[in-house]
Amino acid sequence: MVDADIKGFFDHVDHEWMMKFLQHRIADPNILRVIARFLKAGIAEAGIVYDTPEGTPQGGVCSPILGNLYLHYVLDLWFEKQIRKNCRGMSYMVRYADDTLFCFQYEEAAKDFYTQMIERLGEFKLEVAEEKTKIISLNKDDDDSGRCRQTKSFDFLGFTHYMGKDKNGARRVKRKTSKKKYRASLLRCKEWIQRNRHMPTKDFMKKMKSKLQGHCNYYGITDNHKAVSNFIDEVKKIIFKWLNKRSQRKSFNWDKFNLFLKKYPLPRAKTYVRIFDLGRGHSYTL
Repeated sequence: MVDADIKGFFDHVDHEWMMKFLQHRIADPNILRVIARFLKAGIAEAGIVYDTPEGTPQGGVCSPILGNLYLHYVLDLWFEKQIRKNCRGMSYMVRYADDTLFCFQYEEAAKDFYTQMIERLGEFKLEVAEEKTKIISLNKDDDDSGRCRQTKSFDFLGFTHYMGKDKNGARRVKRKTSKKKYRASLLRCKEWIQRNRHMPTKDFMKKMKSKLQGHCNYYGITDNHKAVSNFIDEVKKIIFKWLNKRSQRKSFNWDKFNLFLKKYPLPRAKTYVRIFDLGRGHSYTL
């Protein structure tokens, strides 16, 4: 498996190549002219305007769309039309913006692809972020010769993917919330609770419920029930702590707080997305 990250992608998009790609999809010269002007509009810092001979404006409304279209031609079609057809064994690709996984059945195929990918990106004035790009293997033994990077897990899109066993004892890839995202989400909740603990209780708990529901909807996938449940428990402890600091007198003990949560219930951990029930046509199940 190759975990690839493109170095400074949005800053190095080549305008000439971008316009060529757009011409495959857009026939109206007026729209193409507007996009070209958008790309070359420049940036202003401290009252000084700088040209932008390459890249897409970060924060620009069109940048995510243009970036995805650029990589569609640079990586997606190339991988589908050339790499998959010519490599030994099975191969799959999963991409979200410039964060991409390339999965191969054989280690040799992954190593050959790594070299080809660097050459391919170079043709379009892009390069990989070497510190974030690596060849990894999830199914090797600990005493293997280690010709590729040995790891028991890797992080992708906020989840740690690791080898585990299902209820029948068969080994397969499982997922849980990554430690980095878990801590960051918990910190954001803590800071929000500190700032807003003096809101009317009904409004406070309504917004808190909405925030937790968003976390559950994203991270509530197959195998991740424990991490989501632990997150909700940690947030409850933070709410208990800071609501008790709204006055000099303690508002709750744990018994009263549990009664409070019955009146203002928070979401419970559950599996919202069952990965293995999704259709085979979805690329993110591969």
